[in-house]
Amino acid sequence: MERETGEVMERKRVNSSKVRSVGYDEKSQTLEVELSNGQVYQYVKVYPEVYRQFMAAPNPTSFYDDKIAEDYTGRRV
Repeated sequence: MERETGEVMERKRVNSSKVRSVGYDEKSQTLEVELSNGQVYQYVKVYPEVYRQFMAAPNPTSFYDDKIAEDYTGRRV
């Protein structure tokens, strides 16, 4: 999806019933999550370690629900 700079964030597919793909820009600490329904959300001020944990999580859906959606304010893009 396009960010303010006009760049498109590259997302990686994840094996999850709820989350389709995840992207991260370390420079701006922006996490981008595409849900299986096609909606895309951006979360700002997400530390790189949180992104790494998300990508390594055995259950990305649970990680998203418990650590991302609950702890950060998302903006639909």
